[in-house]
Amino acid sequence: MIVGLGNPGAAYRASRHNVGAMVVRRVAEGAGIRLSRLVGPATAGEGRLGRQPVVLGIPRTFMNESGIAVQALLARWPVPLASLLVVCDDVALPFGALRLRPRGSDGGHRGLRSIVGALGSVEFPRLRVGIGQTPPPKALDAFVLAPFGRPEQPRLPDLLEAAAVACTVWSREGIEAAMNRYNRKVIE
Repeated sequence: MIVGLGNPGAAYRASRHNVGAMVVRRVAEGAGIRLSRLVGPATAGEGRLGRQPVVLGIPRTFMNESGIAVQALLARWPVPLASLLVVCDDVALPFGALRLRPRGSDGGHRGLRSIVGALGSVEFPRLRVGIGQTPPPKALDAFVLAPFGRPEQPRLPDLLEAAAVACTVWSREGIEAAMNRYNRKVIE
C-alpha cells in the first residue's frame, strides 16, 4: 500500500504540501490504476506495479487528520505496517532530494504525526520528498501551502517521476533496494 499525503481541494492541489499526493497520482498514471474508489475519508485504487499487487491511496482529509484516512485504508486492506509506504513533503530537504526510511519519528510533520498517533506505531516506511529550504517558523504554513515557485516548476515533473520510480522499486524489491538507489537523489 502506498499513501500520498496532501490536503483536499483545488486550492491545495498544486501546493508543496501536496507533493505526496502528486507522487501517488504519478504512480497510478504510470501503472494504469484508477484512483476512483472511495474508502471512508480516502480515495484509492487497486492494481499492479509489474507483478506486485498494490493499493494506492490519497487521504481526502486535511493533512493533520491523515491518520483517519490511513486507518480506513488499512481496515479495508489489512497489510502489515512494513508494507505501508507513506509519501510526504519535507521542508528540511532541498527541493529534489528523496529520503526513504523503514521507520522513524514524525520529524515534526503533522501528517506523519497523525498517522503515528492513529496507528500507535512508527514502524512503517516513509518516502520524504524535499520541497525546499526550511523557512522561518512563522512563514512555514504559507510556504508549504503555496505552489512550487518558478525555478522549481520545470524540475517538478522529474522529481515526481523519480519519487514514483522509487515507490515502484520499494514495492517490487523492498526498502533496502529503494534506499540504496534513491536516498540522496537530487533532481538538478
